[in-house]
Amino acid sequence: MSRKQKLIILICAVILGVALLILPKLKYYYGAFQKSSNTAAVVIYLSGKEHVLDVKYVAHLLQENGVISNTDLFELVGSEKEMNPRNIAPGKYRIEPGTAYRHIWNGFTLNSELNGNAEQTVEVNFENCRNIHDLAGKLQKQLDLDSTSFIAHLQNGQTLSRLGFTLEQLPALFIPNTYDMYWDQTPAQFVERMAKEFKNFWTPARMEKLKTVGLNAPSEAVTLASIVYSEQSRRAEEWPIIAGLYLNRIRQGIKLQSDPTFKFCWGDQLKGVQRLLAVHRDIDCPYNTYKIKGLPPGPIYLPPVGVVEAVLNPDQNNYIFMCAKPDYTGTHNFTASGAEHAKNAKAFQNWLAAELRNR
Repeated sequence: MSRKQKLIILICAVILGVALLILPKLKYYYGAFQKSSNTAAVVIYLSGKEHVLDVKYVAHLLQENGVISNTDLFELVGSEKEMNPRNIAPGKYRIEPGTAYRHIWNGFTLNSELNGNAEQTVEVNFENCRNIHDLAGKLQKQLDLDSTSFIAHLQNGQTLSRLGFTLEQLPALFIPNTYDMYWDQTPAQFVERMAKEFKNFWTPARMEKLKTVGLNAPSEAVTLASIVYSEQSRRAEEWPIIAGLYLNRIRQGIKLQSDPTFKFCWGDQLKGVQRLLAVHRDIDCPYNTYKIKGLPPGPIYLPPVGVVEAVLNPDQNNYIFMCAKPDYTGTHNFTASGAEHAKNAKAFQNWLAAELRNR
């Protein structure tokens, strides 16, 4: 082989080597600037609990949702950017039409705050919960959160000790509202957020009102509010009146004798039962205010904020009795007289019996 031929072979080898080095880079840059194929914004949820968040899974998910048309190119861009389960952040993402592949991956990248660069929040609402199990069920539908793990975290002794609550008092921590938070909240992160909201709500002014009405802790106010709301969930104008009535009973050492408290003891067994009987009230239970004096050990409901405010700003009355009116208004007759209360109760029972007969 002549010297010229050897030179040609050497040059070809060098060109081939350079091509082998350059072509993947060229392919990467081509892919990096490739645009998403969706014609409208697409919301994507990346869950690290159900799947391993690697480039293949993410590419497959985006293809399924019509965001990308070339999974090979998208995976190549992700691999070149060294994306892996450790730096792909789970969460909710909104991908606009025509988003470059490199920008999609940049958005999925875990940042110093342990969120994705383009991760979006979701609205979380947990009104109308009777207990922490109801709360867990609602959260599981709105967040990437397992209800069983959430309950286990709440029941953990270290969690309760850090928060300063007993398990019975714990529902008082959760103030029903609509919150913006990340979809991939862990149970610990959610509880920490609620602890901050609790601290923000219980301002010095509210703590002073708490003392004024004769209660000792925020959990007591929420517990009383939960009873008030369980007695009256339809007519907010009665909340301060009922709160004042129960506070009168507490000050006078009279048992609260609230039907919702002994119903709470029965769980779902009295669901739909309209006529409550003496046998129902005769249950031994720390929440049964027909048997215990004062407040039960914790809330029987997660009451709206407005009911807590009613407890802190009660109506100044002398009532100690209440009875539903014999009609469908959902309102009550209030009185300080035992004889008047007996009359009101009789009228209601007669009306209820007649209504049941006529059905």
